Amino acid sequence: MDVRNCKNCGRLYNYVNGMPPLCNACMKALEEKFAVVKEYIYNHPGAGIQEVAEENDVSTMQLQKWVREERLAFSEDSPVGIECENCGAMIKTGRFCKACKDKLAHNLVNLYKKEDPPAKRKNFKDNPNSKMKFLDN
Repeated sequence: MDVRNCKNCGRLYNYVNGMPPLCNACMKALEEKFAVVKEYIYNHPGAGIQEVAEENDVSTMQLQKWVREERLAFSEDSPVGIECENCGAMIKTGRFCKACKDKLAHNLVNLYKKEDPPAKRKNFKDNPNSKMKFLDN
């Protein structure tokens, strides 16, 4: 069992691998804050990231994190966006633009593509001039 200090409040808690480094109380407060932000964005669809951050007392970094996690998204007509982590293109949600996602998916498909079977080897044991001899099993 891994015990750590909460990054937000400093209390000790049982850390679960893969989860944010926050205690249960801070995690619950963060989820409640997310619900408030989501409601605010629904009621104010034209609001920018700075306005949402100021009105809801949340950092712009936390808002960007929620966008990268695809929990929030900018509307298509919004001039605001975040950069693709690979090429820097402006995107509305996630980590990568469509072109980079397609490229990554293509690379993964090629990675697991079955290779052609090797060509049949010439049988040297039948050749009397061969310098190497093979033992039959």
